[in-house]
Amino acid sequence: MAWLAWGAIPIGALILFMTSYLVRRRWTEALHPVFVGTTGLLPIVALAFVPVLLVMKDVYPAIADSASLPPFRARWFVPWFFVLRTVIYFLLWVALAEWLRRSWRNDEAMVRAASVGSIVWTLLVSFAGIDWIESLEPEFHSSIYGLIYLSFTLVNGTAFVIGAGLLSRWSIGPSRGYSGLLLSVLMLWCYLHAMQYIVIWSGNIPKEVTWYVARSESGWQFVLALLSFGQFVFPFCAMLGSRVRSHPRWLLALCALTLAMRGFESAILILPAVHGLSFTMTAVMLIAALLFLGLILWLAFDAALARAAEDMPPLAAIWPRLRRETGIRSAGQGR
Repeated sequence: MAWLAWGAIPIGALILFMTSYLVRRRWTEALHPVFVGTTGLLPIVALAFVPVLLVMKDVYPAIADSASLPPFRARWFVPWFFVLRTVIYFLLWVALAEWLRRSWRNDEAMVRAASVGSIVWTLLVSFAGIDWIESLEPEFHSSIYGLIYLSFTLVNGTAFVIGAGLLSRWSIGPSRGYSGLLLSVLMLWCYLHAMQYIVIWSGNIPKEVTWYVARSESGWQFVLALLSFGQFVFPFCAMLGSRVRSHPRWLLALCALTLAMRGFESAILILPAVHGLSFTMTAVMLIAALLFLGLILWLAFDAALARAAEDMPPLAAIWPRLRRETGIRSAGQGR
């Protein structure tokens, strides 16, 4: 759960990095060091997943007892193949991050890396969500589950990048635009969860419905309600006001709330599938894991951000093509 809550940050930041190359505005330049520093955490996140692979038979029932699964699933969850897929995911993500970093300041290379990378990233994240989370309950399947994990990483990465940008010493531009970005990914997250619920409810298939039944009893209904309110209802209503959207402190607070809610969503996705847990022991272990892994990633991010800042030219040094496009747009608006 701790790995899912924190490890999704650099994975989600990677697609934002690509988007900044395709939709070039001030954030392309202003957040570039933050993007480089955040995606630079991918090797550390990959190493942090090694303990999960070492005990994967204790974590994933599909791997421990693949003989009880249908033939395709049984072959899909062979231990060596599961490890190989995980390694491929991280190798390709690290390669994409390095490709984006090397493409900086080269217009054609930036578009090429971001275009190809967006397609590859979407496919990899969808498969990873099915492998790492959905397979915790091998009897359950949702065709939209890969997109739900995609929205999980996207929300996580967006909140962290915006929050880190606000805390940095650079001027990243007006808060209003970043508030719109955060609101848009939260609405996407809510839409995908709502679609999965509606499809499963209308289908009324017992193997799928039990996934929601387990999360609607034994106290999990309160966690689910807290997640719904704290992750969508409150941020959505708050960002309807122009004062909240344009105030950096309000935006920073909403980013912090979003990151905190990722821990609750990780709990909802993972823990109901595990039986016989001790509440006290589980709470202590989770707090320790969250603090330990979070501290390691923050120290690594701080070091990566310092290195990225050394190579960062002044904010006004925007490439000529962008200056020409800005001049054209300004002239058009004037007319």
